[in-house]
Amino acid sequence: MRYVHTNIIAKDSARLIEFYKNALGCKSISETRDLSGEWLDQMTGIKNAHIIGEHLCLPGYEDTHPTLEIFSYDKVVEGEKHQINQCGIAHLAFEVEEVEEVLKKVIAAGGGQHGEVVNAVYEDGRKAKFVYATDIEGNILELQSWF
Repeated sequence: MRYVHTNIIAKDSARLIEFYKNALGCKSISETRDLSGEWLDQMTGIKNAHIIGEHLCLPGYEDTHPTLEIFSYDKVVEGEKHQINQCGIAHLAFEVEEVEEVLKKVIAAGGGQHGEVVNAVYEDGRKAKFVYATDIEGNILELQSWF
């Protein structure tokens, strides 16, 4: 058994794909998708479902997996803004060399900051720097650096 991917449904998959490539170093691995058909309708429970998008290899891993799968449906359902303490998947975490530098890249690429940059000291003496940020569609990201 192995972990394969995490999926994000985007309002604009092409734009969100570029954000993750430019701001966070995800890599294109030539796994684009343009999916439709009876099997997809049955799997999703959506009549005439049509999905487009791409798998991006996550930074720090081999050139195939795990990936971030960013898709758009022809029709997306928008909900309320995701909250950090909401049930479900809360955020995607990226370990980075310099939290502030990557945060600047995230913001320059159209993302945002959620909360403050903090330094933490754990009971075992490990130290880390953290910040929550958002991608261009409001999905929450955690940037972390351990020292």
